[in-house]
Amino acid sequence: MRLAILTSSESWYFRDLCRAAPPADEIIAVPFSRLSSSIEAVKLSVTTNEWNLGQFDAVLVRTMPPGSLEQVVLRMDLLGALESQGCPVVNSPKSLEVAVDKYLASLQLMAAGLRVPRTVVCQSWDEAMRAFGQLGGDVVVKPLFGGEGRGIARVNDEAMAVRAFKMLGQLNSVIYLQEFLPHEGFDLRLFVIGSQVLGMKRVNTDDWRTNVALGARSEKLEVTDQLADIARRSAASVGASVAGVDVLPARDGNLYVLEVNAVPGWKSLAKTVNTDVGALVLEHVRSLVGRS
Repeated sequence: MRLAILTSSESWYFRDLCRAAPPADEIIAVPFSRLSSSIEAVKLSVTTNEWNLGQFDAVLVRTMPPGSLEQVVLRMDLLGALESQGCPVVNSPKSLEVAVDKYLASLQLMAAGLRVPRTVVCQSWDEAMRAFGQLGGDVVVKPLFGGEGRGIARVNDEAMAVRAFKMLGQLNSVIYLQEFLPHEGFDLRLFVIGSQVLGMKRVNTDDWRTNVALGARSEKLEVTDQLADIARRSAASVGASVAGVDVLPARDGNLYVLEVNAVPGWKSLAKTVNTDVGALVLEHVRSLVGRS
């Protein structure tokens, strides 16, 4: 299999996938910033200086670097162009667009019948203050785009809320609020690879945030039929075949889906569950190549 991975050649994930690949496979790393396209008559190509990506068996997206609106739109367009040529892209550009947009992802999860925290998205500080009251005066403020807990803050003080929302308004930011759900200091990361579901518990007794990147420790988790069903339905709701699904068991006894990550990491997961996740990802991509 010839596989192009959109990532840096210095990425741990690129090295892990190279390690897991059989010797006959050819795997290259391609930064998003190197992509370009040409259209000549009825011929379309998506290339870098060295490679024509349409000649690869598949493209795996392993990073979503920041960029201007034009750059981000172009990158999604180029992935869509590759798909139109019959090249499997994992995950698809449409699923990436849905998953990276927290509001759109929440809509898709709700439409799939999954439980999500009460959420308000607005564009002005006074609307945000009304939402602050509606959500019980204890909210989690999140950037509309982003992951790994970056930019997330808990606000449970009215004066602090006014300052935070006014600042976001001055920055012309969308204000995305979710009710804070009391929990027992852990959440669940469920990792979907095709029909398979792996999982771990992320525990943080020192911070309400449970991201491993922010200091949480990971523990083994028995993935029950219920959890596997939630994970598969969540991934399917955004159209991703490889996804990280964050589930919070709240003190009210319910399981809430917090996020679906369409470019999920597995470094901590692989150690926790003692499984070669990189090999499973490659097997899944190979299965898609066989169906293309």
